[in-house]
Amino acid sequence: MVRQVELGNVQQAIAALAKTDGVVGAIGEVYVDGTRKGKGTAGSRLLGGKGGRIPTDSRYRIASQTKLMEAVVVLQLVGEGKLALIDKLSDVLPEVAKNDWVDRAGEITVQDLIRHTSGIPDFAESGKFDEFDFTTAYKPIDLVKASRTVPRQGDPGAFRYSTTNYVLLGMIIEKVTGHDRATEFKWRLFTPLGMKHTYLATKVSDQIKGPHGHGYHPDAKGKPRDVDRLNATSWGAEGAISTSRDVSAFYRAFGQGRLLPSNLQSAVPKPFPALCGGTVAAISGGVPGINSVTYTSSDGRLQFAVATTVKVANEQAMAVGDAMNKAAEAVLCPSR
Repeated sequence: MVRQVELGNVQQAIAALAKTDGVVGAIGEVYVDGTRKGKGTAGSRLLGGKGGRIPTDSRYRIASQTKLMEAVVVLQLVGEGKLALIDKLSDVLPEVAKNDWVDRAGEITVQDLIRHTSGIPDFAESGKFDEFDFTTAYKPIDLVKASRTVPRQGDPGAFRYSTTNYVLLGMIIEKVTGHDRATEFKWRLFTPLGMKHTYLATKVSDQIKGPHGHGYHPDAKGKPRDVDRLNATSWGAEGAISTSRDVSAFYRAFGQGRLLPSNLQSAVPKPFPALCGGTVAAISGGVPGINSVTYTSSDGRLQFAVATTVKVANEQAMAVGDAMNKAAEAVLCPSR
């Protein structure tokens, strides 16, 4: 017999979330076994209460949640024998070692890149990339070179979160397959899982298709500026644009072991199951203008996908993340 799932009021939880300082708009949908069981929207589509409510089924940037998708694609290539977890970066991408674009490339493995244990600094820390630059087109290697200007803060094998790891994994995907990342994501994930409204942003000024919430980022004077046209050539490793339904389909398939064999599933870093007595994990992402989280149960049956557009810098939005977790607890474990 399938266990019944008790859920709280989604609209009420999202309305409370939208009252958090710094939030412009918020949406959320909850799915049980692939069927939507609740939805909520609050706040507004544009700054200052303009534009009406954000449709709950609208697209939004899932930001660093893209990394899990990329890890799955890489591990599928491992399963096909086109790559190995123990392969050294210097062997897979010899140019980064030859040109000294990555320090200690001969010690770093594909597994290190997936697990953020390479010690490679984050290119964003170089200060070379402007959130409001919607015209400069960067190549992935430009981001890698920028990371080389940041002092290393750990040895290979020690955890240090860095998006540069996933820039390099994207380069590996393209070299091994001969196709661009967007094509591989579509063939391997989006089409098989019926994620019809999901795509990987790749252009210098890639906007979200259809009605959606706009995010804002403070400029040098502290004034919120629209960053809807986020530069996907500098934020591309975090560039998937999806919907609550589609991203829930991905986590359901991943949690139920339908994307990778068990020996490779364990190669992916496990999100800490911190909610509802340890039965629900939160996988989050944030780029200028938006915070998104998908909460998923350990058995893959239950997903709560939430997105909040904001008008503050992400490092100032800690309270937003706390409010999102509070909303998730109200929906997913209302009796606790």
